[in-house]
Amino acid sequence: MASNIRILWLRPKWQPSNFVMLSSFSSSNQPGNSQQEFSTRSNFINDAKSDARQILEVLYQDGPGFDTKTALDDLQVRLSGLLVREVLVGILKTLNYADKSRCAKMGYKFFSWSGQHENYKHTANSYHLIMKIFAESEEFKAMWRLVDEMIEKGYSVTARTLNILICTCGEAGLARKVVEKFIKAKVFNYRPFKHSFNAILHSLLTVKQYRLIEWVYQQMLDEGHTPDMLTYNILLCAKYRLGKLDQFHRLLDEMGRNGFSPDFHTFNILLHVLGKWDKPLAALNLLNHMNEVGYDPSILHFTTLIDGLSRAGNLDACKYFFDRMIKQGIVPDVMCYTVMITGYVMAGELDKAKGLFSDMVNKGQLPNAFTYNSMIRGLCMSRKFEEACLMLKEMESKGRNPNFLVYSTLVKNLLNAGKLLEADRVVRYMVEKGCYMPLVSKIRRYKRC
Repeated sequence: MASNIRILWLRPKWQPSNFVMLSSFSSSNQPGNSQQEFSTRSNFINDAKSDARQILEVLYQDGPGFDTKTALDDLQVRLSGLLVREVLVGILKTLNYADKSRCAKMGYKFFSWSGQHENYKHTANSYHLIMKIFAESEEFKAMWRLVDEMIEKGYSVTARTLNILICTCGEAGLARKVVEKFIKAKVFNYRPFKHSFNAILHSLLTVKQYRLIEWVYQQMLDEGHTPDMLTYNILLCAKYRLGKLDQFHRLLDEMGRNGFSPDFHTFNILLHVLGKWDKPLAALNLLNHMNEVGYDPSILHFTTLIDGLSRAGNLDACKYFFDRMIKQGIVPDVMCYTVMITGYVMAGELDKAKGLFSDMVNKGQLPNAFTYNSMIRGLCMSRKFEEACLMLKEMESKGRNPNFLVYSTLVKNLLNAGKLLEADRVVRYMVEKGCYMPLVSKIRRYKRC
C-alpha cells in the first residue's frame, strides 16, 4: 500500500505550512424526557450563571481590608460543578486585559473557598481550569503544586492535564522536563489514547514540539512499545514540519511493512503535502486511490487539499477540485468557502472572492469571523476602505460578532493607509461595546511608528 502511494511523490524543495492534524471524538447528548425536565435544567443553568456573576463581583473587590471569604459566604450560593466552571472561565476571560497576578490570586481564592464546602468536591475539570489560569498568569510553580495536589487526592492526571502543562512549559523551554516526568510517572491516566506515549506525542503535536516528538518516539521504542496508526500519523506530521522528506518516505514504507494502511488522517496529511507542493495530478491520483480502497474523500480532505494548493498559489487547481467536490455531491461548508475566498484575496482577485462570498450566502452558508476577516482584508488591499467598514457592520447585523482578528485587520489597514480618523472611529466603537481593550494600546504603538 505504502509503495503504491510513494510513486506519487516528487522531491521539490519546500517549506512547512500551518497544517494541523485534526482528531475527532464522538459524544452523545440525551434529551430530557419532558418539558418540565428541560425547564428545570434551564433554570439551573440560569441560576448558576447569575450566581457566578455575583461571585465575580465579590472577587473583583478583593484587596487590603476586604474579607473575600466572608463576602463569598454571605452570598449563600449553591455550589455546583457548573457554577465553579462559570466563575473560573469568567476569570480566564479577563486575563487578556487585567492584572494577571491579581487574576491568579482571585482564581485560587475562589478555588480554595469552594473546595472547602461539604456539599461540593472539585473535579479534574475544575483543576484544569485553575491550572489554565495559573498558566496564563505565568505562575508556573503554583501550577505544578496543583498537579501534585491532584495526584495526592487521587484525581486522574490525564492527557488533558499533560496538554496544559506542555503548552505552558513548552513556551518556557521546559517541555522536555515535563515529558520526562510523565514518562516515568505511574499515575498518568492517558485516556482516550491506547497508551501514554501516544497521549504525550499528541500533546506535543498540538504545541508544535516536533523535535521533542522524535525524542519521545525513540523512548517509546527503547521501552519496547510498537507504534500504531496514531503514532505514525503524528510522526508523519513531525517529519513534514521538520523538512525531513527522506524520513517521511521511510515512515510510509515502514507503515506498509508493519501491516498498516493509510487511514482518514493519513490521507489528509498526504493531500495537504501534495497541495502545498503544487502537485495537483498526484493529488488527483491519490483521491482516486482513496475511492479504490474504500475511503470516500470527505469535505475535510478536499478542503485540506485546496488549502495546500492555495498556499502554493495554484488557484486554477483550487477551482478544479472545488468544482469536482461539488460534482461528487459534497456540499462546500463555511471552512471550504473561506479557504477558497482567502486564496483569491491573497492573489489579489477580489472580484472572484466577492463572487464566492455571495454564492455561499445564497446557498445558506453563514460566513464566520474568518470569512469576514478575509473579505475585509481583500477590500482594504484594494483600498476600498468604506466597503470594508460597511462589511464590519454587515457582520454584526447578521449576528456574527467581530473577533479580535477582524478588528485588528481593519484598524491596522486603515492606519497603514494613513486613515487615522477612520481607525479612531472603529476603536471608539469597540470601546463603547467593551470589546478587546488590548487593541487600544496596540493602535497607539502603530501611531508612534
